[in-house]
Amino acid sequence: MEITPLFRENIRQMAPYSTARDEYEGELGIYLDANENPFDNGFNRYPDPHNKRIRAKVAAMRRVAADRIFVGGNGSDEPIDLLFRVFCEPRQDEALSIAPSYGMYRVAAATNDVRLTEVPLSANFELNAADFLSRATPQTKLAFLCSPNNPSGNLLDPAEVEKIIRGFNGIVVLDEAYIDFAEHEGFLPRLAEFPNLVVLQTLSKAWGMAGIRIGFAFADPEIVAAMGRIKYPYSVNVITERLVLQELERSSVREEQIATLVDERKKLVARLEQMPLIRKVFASDANFVLVRVDEPREVYNRLIERGIIVRDRSKIEGCEGCLRLTVGTPEENAALVEALRNLDQPFAGPVPVSSGGRCVTVTRRSRETDITATLDLDNTLPSHISTGLGFFDHMLDQIVHHGGFSLQLAAKGDLQVDEHHTVEDTALVLGEAFRLALGDKRGIGRYGFALPMDESRALVLLDFGGRIATRWDVKLKRERIGDVPTELFEHFFDSFAQAARCNLHISARGRNEHHKVEAVFKAFARALRMAVERKPLDFSLPSSKGML
Repeated sequence: MEITPLFRENIRQMAPYSTARDEYEGELGIYLDANENPFDNGFNRYPDPHNKRIRAKVAAMRRVAADRIFVGGNGSDEPIDLLFRVFCEPRQDEALSIAPSYGMYRVAAATNDVRLTEVPLSANFELNAADFLSRATPQTKLAFLCSPNNPSGNLLDPAEVEKIIRGFNGIVVLDEAYIDFAEHEGFLPRLAEFPNLVVLQTLSKAWGMAGIRIGFAFADPEIVAAMGRIKYPYSVNVITERLVLQELERSSVREEQIATLVDERKKLVARLEQMPLIRKVFASDANFVLVRVDEPREVYNRLIERGIIVRDRSKIEGCEGCLRLTVGTPEENAALVEALRNLDQPFAGPVPVSSGGRCVTVTRRSRETDITATLDLDNTLPSHISTGLGFFDHMLDQIVHHGGFSLQLAAKGDLQVDEHHTVEDTALVLGEAFRLALGDKRGIGRYGFALPMDESRALVLLDFGGRIATRWDVKLKRERIGDVPTELFEHFFDSFAQAARCNLHISARGRNEHHKVEAVFKAFARALRMAVERKPLDFSLPSSKGML
């Protein structure tokens, strides 16, 4: 198939925007061409408009020639829009897509004033190539297929997809945003067979880079060159470029995460299929599951009350009564299953609120205690702590306030017997929460220390390197402070260190016992704050060994 005749006439004729650096090969020393601020702050120069380093890295990873790779900002959305602009004359040409499917095909078509015909899939979201191709007209220039499909989650039959690629007289755009979660390798390895095929992939899903917005179009070099001529010159900024190159080095971590999510998807499906509430669980090859329920909006609202947001797809044709559930961490999936099982029960528990990904909820139940803690390392929303021990609550409040994070903690223990179990188990829950919230610990400070208070002083040395050791050099003369036996403070920090897997050295001196203990907790909070803080745009591992 000849590709160039399919381009819009003005696209064939237009000259791309170019810079002086486009016209020069080799190393540059003095930059006086782009009216930039010459004082280096790491971001004062324009990025490479051709994304050569990213393309080279992706070419090696995906085994595709670099001239077949278009790098787009804003995930796959920029390539989708550019394909309409390359191939479709407004108010004249048309496009096809399956339905239900990703909503941006419709948005991009409307933005470019192109008629989009949506071809319904079967009741089980299966693709019929003959039916799809029968909807094409001489004006149909683009055909969009999403596999695995969103929101249905299923991989489209590769044989039917191939029939459409071979039988369609225009450009077939195959969106493989979720292909890493499927057992099928997709069509990228066969790209050279089909001049009219464009494969879209993104780093937003399996690679965990949704927040920095970057995606790729793999296609015939003529198509890639045409998209490059009309894109904005610097759609991928230097910060995104650095983070992408850094994250692409973590392929082993990515593979582990994908394996975990696929395993969690299987477990989640098995649990959902046992629930009377769930009428149907659709097959999924993605990192989400589509389910049908009787009252989708009611279920959605009840989950919102519990701090869990899912996607209501019930108003989309073909998805009546359906909710889309993203596969989360094992803890998040367990919370979702628990919420769905108890949807009719009153809910009065704390709702976890998170501004980022370092938020976890940990629950520990034993014969002596029942404790739930929600820790958010990147949020300073008001916290609530209740253990039944007033002085202990006051000390935990010091950790939260001076540590700069959010904590919701509710503990019920056998205080009628002794304070020991409540203090010990609270420390274990809090330590586990920190361990889980820190994840792979990339970008954190790792170490921390602090602090004087009035006539007392406290020194806390902290290392989240993974080795466990506790040193307690604090002499307390009183048997109790408030309602807490003083012997339990050492036990609290030792239990925390065991659960958090950290090295913790604490010393304190002073005349006032209350002040000494409070100084220890405040110093501990400041040490935590230093150790868990992430350096901006730095996701390296804080270890010369390359592991923690």
